[in-house]
Amino acid sequence: MTSILNVQASASLESSVTRMLAKAAVTHLAADNVVTRNLSDGIKLLDSDWLTANSTPAAERTEAQKNALALSDTLIAEINDADTLVIGLPIYNFGVPAALKAWIDQIARVGITFSYSENGPVGLLKNKRAIILLASGGTKMGSDIDFASEYMKHILGFIGITDVTIIAADALMQDANARKTEALQLIAELV
Repeated sequence: MTSILNVQASASLESSVTRMLAKAAVTHLAADNVVTRNLSDGIKLLDSDWLTANSTPAAERTEAQKNALALSDTLIAEINDADTLVIGLPIYNFGVPAALKAWIDQIARVGITFSYSENGPVGLLKNKRAIILLASGGTKMGSDIDFASEYMKHILGFIGITDVTIIAADALMQDANARKTEALQLIAELV
């Protein structure tokens, strides 16, 4: 049984290129189970209560601390249950949307998704694949002003997901139809 976690970060619901590409990828991959996490609905930012709860040993957490970490626990469980993450990544102002950064902050937890060793951090989420579907108006993926794609590859690797494919419909303001068509062709080649 295969499972996909479809993480959508675009604030645009109707005209989002990343949502369109993700829908095509999810359909093409034909998983047995698909869970969609729509970050545009809002996601709680880290605060002092979260940080205190996270640094408290699990056996010693109060109910309030458990509640502070409940969303994080849910988001991590969604990743653990998935074989493949399909992430819609619009580039906003040369970087990742704030909602996606908030999701990352919720899922990057020492002892759960990564640990520290004498050789540095070690990702704990193994045997997973991520497909990032990137869209941008003017930023070309891999250019000097693209601060999103390498960041996403880095953070996914940091938590242990090193099998990462990025399919870009970038610089859409230059030729949107051609860029979307190219991206859809690459999605059709996914295995």
